[in-house]
Amino acid sequence: MASGGFPVTRTRTRGAGRNCGTRNCRRSLSPWRDAHPLPFLAWLIVALLGGCRRAEPDLQPSVDQVRIPAADSATPADQAGAGALRGNPLEFADISNEWNFDFTYANGESQQEFTILESLGGGIGVLDFDRDGHLDIFCPGGGTFAQKTTVGYPSQLFRNLSGSGMVAVADSAGEGFASEHYSHGAFVADYNQDGFQDVLVSGYGGLQLWQNQGDGTFIEVHARVGLTDQRWSSAAAWADFNGDGLLDLYVAHYVDWSFDNHPFCRGRTNEERDICPPREFSGLPDTLYIGNPDGTFRDESEAWGLKSDGKGLGVLVADFDGNGAVDVYVANDTVNNFLYSNTGQPPFREIAMLAGVAADKAGIPNGSMGVDLLDFNQNGRPDIWVTNYEREDFALYRNEGRGTFLHVSDIAGLNVLGGLFVGFGTACADLDMDSKEDILVNNGHVILFPTASPRAQRPLIMLADGQRFRRVQFAEDHYFSQGHEGRGLAVADLDADGDLDIIFSNINAPAAILRNDLESSANWFHLMLVGTRSNRDAIGAVATVSIGGQDLMRVRKGGGGYMSTSQEALAWGLGDVDRIERLMVRWPSGAETLLEDLPVNQVLTLVEPRDE
Repeated sequence: MASGGFPVTRTRTRGAGRNCGTRNCRRSLSPWRDAHPLPFLAWLIVALLGGCRRAEPDLQPSVDQVRIPAADSATPADQAGAGALRGNPLEFADISNEWNFDFTYANGESQQEFTILESLGGGIGVLDFDRDGHLDIFCPGGGTFAQKTTVGYPSQLFRNLSGSGMVAVADSAGEGFASEHYSHGAFVADYNQDGFQDVLVSGYGGLQLWQNQGDGTFIEVHARVGLTDQRWSSAAAWADFNGDGLLDLYVAHYVDWSFDNHPFCRGRTNEERDICPPREFSGLPDTLYIGNPDGTFRDESEAWGLKSDGKGLGVLVADFDGNGAVDVYVANDTVNNFLYSNTGQPPFREIAMLAGVAADKAGIPNGSMGVDLLDFNQNGRPDIWVTNYEREDFALYRNEGRGTFLHVSDIAGLNVLGGLFVGFGTACADLDMDSKEDILVNNGHVILFPTASPRAQRPLIMLADGQRFRRVQFAEDHYFSQGHEGRGLAVADLDADGDLDIIFSNINAPAAILRNDLESSANWFHLMLVGTRSNRDAIGAVATVSIGGQDLMRVRKGGGGYMSTSQEALAWGLGDVDRIERLMVRWPSGAETLLEDLPVNQVLTLVEPRDE
């Protein structure tokens, strides 16, 4: 692009695009389709040999029992900080009070019902509901109990005051966002493609869908549009699974708990009661809603072949095998995770065990909760990241191509996390602006009387150096060095300065905004995608920035994290690079858009061309 002019756009479509009738006929645009499958055979041998029995690992000390040094004295020898980064390039400031961000997710623990419902917590939804260019925050409220029934608390919406503060607007914007359900997650998308973002709220007893009216207000429409699901919903993901340009919805469910199925589970003594683990309950089948042209949905779970034995807490949607259709990964708690391979037509094919992402490297199912994707080794393939329960490795599954993955937490330096933490909210994002995506985790225990680690746990940042990750240490009085009963989190550029800030959700304690005050003068680039032939949110798109011989891929994914939605704009830190050589976008329709010689430090909105 000439200086001061508009970028030259070149658009081409591989195959027949939407006229094809199925995505099977499109030739792959992705390099990982032709990778060698031998790494999968190695994984299979390990799984068969090691999966027959489960060895209980040695009990590791709790976070409170291990000295976590200040940033200037962190050493890899520290057990809880094994693999720690020497020096801390990051600085985050807790600006919750300064910005008047005051919200607490409540779980009803004070009623002493000891329900598993209390353990899930809530998420965070990031959206620009009034389209003023500043990102707002939606917070599900949770709930409590009365006379052996659940009672929902209202959600809250915070409007961003031009990057200088927040104001609560639920009363004026959403009729108070009242809820008859005990709520958990916030999943943002423009479901009816009118240009304004809507919010789906999951929870016990049913879904809520808050439709954005475009005038600063919302109305609740779940019954009107056919989202009649009444099971205990946890995570969800919006995406276009059948390639018709309309958003569909995958809803994950947890377990069959109710007050009629509420067993006594012991705490530290036979008389002391604690929250029951998920193994005490059977799982619930998930639901797949397919979008209709009139803005309603139809339940096609059976036609698409959804399994009935999951205990879902996280859902992630992306094209993992490069065939042009988005696939679904479901993080299940204590049972095998799911990976649904998609061709664009029903049914899905569930391949998690064959692909190597159903369990850990010994073939044992984990207590999986948060999930996200990144291209950690920058080879153009989306890898899968999963947070797990204590004494389990958090899982990084490296995409080997041809629908196979390899568990590489140990060689990536991430196996130092699993002993001490119960991981929930997570995000893969470039926090230090060096072009590589880092890993962020919000932690907290699920039972009232844990013995291996405390209820309140520290959040984590693992910085990427290309092939491995190093844990960042903060000063003892920092938010990251304090214990929290953490659950959801989201990342977003709330102050519009180019770097990514963090919003944390905690149980029975205030949510928090941590502003990224990175001292470096690193350049950045954010990309907003607007689909025309594809779904308007462009979920499923893949964008690659080329700088200095590097190809940096970002994916417009559906779902991800833990019951939360981060900003819709794709984000790159660029270090000292001052021009983008090339931007390639592969749209969900199969079309490609190429831009060259782009300036940095901008939010670029790119609209999919309507014609081939």
